[in-house]
Amino acid sequence: MAETKYKPILHDHDAFLRKASKRRGFQIAYQALAVEYAVANEMLAARARAGLYTKEWGNYIREKYGAPPSVTYFDSPVIVDNVTNQIVSDS
Repeated sequence: MAETKYKPILHDHDAFLRKASKRRGFQIAYQALAVEYAVANEMLAARARAGLYTKEWGNYIREKYGAPPSVTYFDSPVIVDNVTNQIVSDS
């Protein structure tokens, strides 16, 4: 099996928001998820404060799985609107 090189893709959240905000229904769906985003952000911050994401932990993950830990965001043309219970698509 050929060795796969790890190539992380950087996420520019401001650029994502500029592009995504042009989609019909995005702002409503994004605002509907504001509480969930805030909770997830606070959970990650709490874990960092507790020392769960230390350099040693990163080294352990890199050694065990052959790649550094990362978070990947996917730009999706489909939005599930939890307020109106509709699926919004660009197509």
